[in-house]
Parts: sequence; C-alpha cells; structure tokens
Amino acid sequence: MKNRKKVLAALMAGVMTLSMGTTVFASAEDGYALKATNTEAKSPDNDLVIAIEGSVSSMDPANIPDTNAISATRGCYEMLVAFDENQEIQGQLAESYEVSEDSLTYTFHLREGVKFTDGTDFNAAAVKANYDRIIDKENNLRQRRTFVVTGEDGSETYRVESIETPDDYTVVFKLTEPWAPFINRMTQICMISPAALEEYGNDIMNHPVGTGPFICTEWEEGDHTTFERNEDYWGEKASVDTVTIKEVPEAGSRTAMLQTGEADLVYPMPADQIEAIKGNDDVNVLAADSNIMRYVTLNMNVPELKDEKVRQAMNYAIDKDAYVQLMYSGYAKPATSIVPSIIGGYKEQTPYTYDLEKAKELMKEAGYEDGFKLTLWGDNSTQEVKGMTFIKQMLAQINIDVEVLPMEPATLNDKIYVDQEEAEVNMWYVNWSASDFTMDGSVRSLLHSDMVPPTSANTAYFVNEDFDKLLDEGLATADPDKQAEIYGEAQTIAWEAAPWLFLGNDQILYASKSYLSGAYVSPDGAFNFTNAVLAQ
Repeated sequence: MKNRKKVLAALMAGVMTLSMGTTVFASAEDGYALKATNTEAKSPDNDLVIAIEGSVSSMDPANIPDTNAISATRGCYEMLVAFDENQEIQGQLAESYEVSEDSLTYTFHLREGVKFTDGTDFNAAAVKANYDRIIDKENNLRQRRTFVVTGEDGSETYRVESIETPDDYTVVFKLTEPWAPFINRMTQICMISPAALEEYGNDIMNHPVGTGPFICTEWEEGDHTTFERNEDYWGEKASVDTVTIKEVPEAGSRTAMLQTGEADLVYPMPADQIEAIKGNDDVNVLAADSNIMRYVTLNMNVPELKDEKVRQAMNYAIDKDAYVQLMYSGYAKPATSIVPSIIGGYKEQTPYTYDLEKAKELMKEAGYEDGFKLTLWGDNSTQEVKGMTFIKQMLAQINIDVEVLPMEPATLNDKIYVDQEEAEVNMWYVNWSASDFTMDGSVRSLLHSDMVPPTSANTAYFVNEDFDKLLDEGLATADPDKQAEIYGEAQTIAWEAAPWLFLGNDQILYASKSYLSGAYVSPDGAFNFTNAVLAQ
C-alpha cells in the first residue's frame, strides 16, 4: 500500500499544472464551493461575457453536436416546452399541452402574438415546417434520428404518424406507438422562422432567426458568438444589452479573465483553480450535481482492443479515485455504470476498482503481457490534456504505450464523424450529457449499433444485439418499473463488455462575478443566460 501511494503521487504530480494548495474543498455548502464576500459589487457595463472551454460548433439547433452549441442557440431560439432551472418541464412557445389516455396523441396549444425576429408570425404552420425539415432525409440533420428508427435491413419507421394543425394555434402530434421520451425530446426541438428556412435552407446556421430574447449578430466558430437584446421579444425582455460567448480553452486564461472582470462567468471552473481566486472577494464558485459522463471510447475494431479482457484490464488499471481527485479536487464520483446516478433508471454496477495485478493478469490471458501502442484523441483544452495525460500514465503500468493527440474541436469532429472504413480513432477522451435527461438519450447515440459514425458518436463501434433490443424495448413501454428492469439489464451488458474506460461523473463547477445573477449551468452542462442580470 505504501508503494502504491508513492506511485500515484508521482503520477498526479506529473500531470498537474497548478498546485492544489492546502485547502480541501470537501463539499459545496448551499451550492457554493466558494462564496463571494463582496455582495455589493457592481458591473462596469451591461454587457455579459461568458468564457467557455470548448467551441460553439453550430448555430443550427436541428444539427447540434454538443452542449455548448445547445447553450448558444437557446439565446435566440425557443421550444414548445422547456426545462426550467429545477429541470421540470414548463410551457414555452406552447402555453399548455395534453396527452391522450393511450399516450399516442399530444396536443399543444400555442402562444398567440409571438413573432420571429424577421417579423413573421409564429404559429402552427411554423411548428409543422420545422418538424418537416427535421425528418426530411435530404437535409441529413442530427435531430432526424430523434423521430426515425432504422431497422437492421435499413428500413425506416417514423415515431410520429402525423402532425396536424386544426387551427393557427393548435398542433397535434400523433405517434405510431407509445413513446415515453417524446415530451422530453420536444425540449430539444427549436422553432426556426419558416421564411428564413425558405431563404437560407441548411445555411440557417449562419443566419439564425428565432423567437428568443436575443438576436444572434455574429458567430465565429473557434472564437466567439455575440447576441443583442431582442427589443420586440414577446415575453419579459432581457436585462442585459449584449451577450458574448468567448471560447477560451486554456483554464488559466479563463480564470484570469474572471479575476480582471474581462469575463463575468466562466465554465467550466477547474477545481484546481479555485485556490487561485480565493483573494477575489467578488467571485462566486458554484457546484451542483451533473449528468455528465466522463469516459474514453475504445474502438473495438482495433485488433488489440477486440478482446474483452484487454478492455476490462484497461479499466482495472485506471485509479478512478485518483482521477476524480486530480481532475476535480473531489468534486466528482467514480463511474459506477454507463450513466450517472442522476439519470432515471440508473443501476449501480460492480465497479472496476483499481487493481493493477488483476489488470496485468487479464492482459497476460489475452496474450498482451508485453503491451502495445495506441493513440488517444481529445480536445486541446488544458483540462482535457491533463485528463489524457493521466490516462497515458496509468495505462503505461500495463505496458500500453499511449500517444496523446490533442486537437482543435472542429478538427476532432471532422476525424471522428467519418465512414467506418475510414476511421482512424483508437481511443477518444470525451464526455456526454443527455439534455433530455432520459436513459435513452444518455446511451443510444453512444452505444447503439445504429449510431456508429458518421451517424452518431458510437466510436467504440460497440455492436451487441441484446443491448440494442433492450434499448428499443425500453422506448416501447411507459411503465417506469419495466423500464428500470430493461435499462438495468442493458447497463450490465455494456458495463461488462467495457467498450469504454469508465472514469467518473463530475459536479458542475462554474464561477461568476457576484454582481451577476440569473445565469446558471444546468446538470447537463448547458449554460443559460436568458435571464441574466448585471447589477449596475
């Protein structure tokens, strides 16, 4: 045990860029990891600046690959229903809705008097136009797979049998069969001006036109996205004049921006940076449980990764407790399933506890005692590189030589979402959160056999008929007990097959100036700024 501690200490020291200091933040009291003492601070202007780690990769809400893009689009686009700050579904562009007793018919009653920012009316026809665009195969939009099921023979089944518009402010969705996640999925379907769609088509990402409280005035992927207040907004107008989302991958730079006031909110706030800002009396650091899964995909088409014993050995070789301490200063938990415990239907699995001897034995049984070489891809941010370096050093203990290859997010996406025969990925250090907070939303895009790239993000190329069947059965029932049983079995299948390195589920950590209120980060990692207020 003493030797093990020395090894871990050396590993952690090797990848840490800043001292964690002597202060241990064991828990977040009342949601605060660090609470500002200067509660009377004032903002020098009414322009909100948010500094984020990743990139806003799209401004087309029907073709979004990540949470940052979801966050940005929600500034100018709205949905029929939406999650509030407590993750409860509320009406947004729909004032109300009702569901038939057989769970096949959803009727939405729309708000009247709402206009898109190009001056055209929001109505039932606009809802139908957006749905028709999404399911049009020629558009090849990511959200299409929300409503279309592809069979093993390539046949397609539509989850929605019809969409009817009996009057200008009533929309009726009729499903082909009961589909429990339907209302959750509607929180992800944004309404775009049909006139703008007619004019710009799928180039709408460069010409956003929604009904939201802000108007997107500039989007430059890899740098920034800027919004101005929508003075003609149908609801309560935004308090701030402008919002700028700045893409700042280096953690220290984000922290410095917060300290100087160049940024009003930064996300994520690395736990090892908290000590650096303790002298600032006008900064809050907030912590909350998340549904973010941290993992590394293992491409099972790579010869060395085909054997389940190898993949299990790699999991046993990773010290998850050291990982969550190094990466999040304890503001995280080691993974205990393929989804975080916050997801409905979660079932705890037998953990892959750190066991180097077991890992070595499994490698020997698989014929790889002498190891092999792999590449590990990931974003080029400070935090991601640190995590990848930790994985490299851990796997070196079982003779796996890992080459860490950080990339710009856009470059990484281009290399990930390719046809299977073109795939070069070995391992991908990544994270995922389901913005609809469902089990299906948490795992289908990542592990169902239909979701290998370029369709979606199953870069483990995990193919298991029993697992697929269970996911499909889970969608077909609205009985929560039956769903829990089905999804529990599915989790066990994937956990034991080990298509990933299961790392952890971290808490949301973000920091803001004390004069900022109304802006927050949701459990899925989406930041919300529509109700932000800067004290003057």
